Amino acid sequence: MSAEPERALRVGIAGPVGTGKSSLAAALCGALSDELRLGVVTNDIYTDEDARFLRSQGVLAPERIVAVQTGCCPHTAIRDDVSENLLAVETLEAAEGPLDIVFVESGGDNLTATFSPALADTQIFVLDCAGGDDVPRKGGPGVERADLLVINKIDIAPLVGASVERMVSDANDRREGRPTFPTSLRAPDDVVRVADWVRGELARHRAGELVPADPGPMAPHVHAADDHHHDHEHSHAHTH
Repeated sequence: MSAEPERALRVGIAGPVGTGKSSLAAALCGALSDELRLGVVTNDIYTDEDARFLRSQGVLAPERIVAVQTGCCPHTAIRDDVSENLLAVETLEAAEGPLDIVFVESGGDNLTATFSPALADTQIFVLDCAGGDDVPRKGGPGVERADLLVINKIDIAPLVGASVERMVSDANDRREGRPTFPTSLRAPDDVVRVADWVRGELARHRAGELVPADPGPMAPHVHAADDHHHDHEHSHAHTH
């Protein structure tokens, strides 16, 4: 049997602005903190607003929540040069450890945002219904190859004219069997479902079975055009 890892499981949480990354991190900390030793590293460009929000929720001791101010596009700090985030994670573990899980929350970014496997052992990508129910069909590395895709705020889908069924179906068409969870963080059962998935990843980490996959920074994909039945390739690059 493999020896238990010497460091915490690192769970990356990424997604566009406003999809509920901080709220998901808070909900997971609330669901898991009684049984596991947790820490959080947040990323903002110029502020520590996400860290202050999490501290205000009272889900962890304030010293377990650390802010990184990237001063650059969020994906740079979670993928291209992860040194500042790695230092934050390692410093947090040294000061507060041993820890079981460190959640690393990216700043709001676009559909190409993914974590370097040197930073995150497993990755959650968060979309929301208010962003449009066509977003999963547009794809991108975060949507297609994150270990878990959370489609958040399903409770407001009727108010914004979004089809949750369409979003889940389009996501599943792209994700090659990786899980997609339609979620409302106001629904306790939905939070439990995501927390159970995190527990499963922790068990795999402790057993030495979790090997971080690299989703790729700007992976192109091919799909059939609806009208012309031919394949074409493109990458979903977005401006900031």
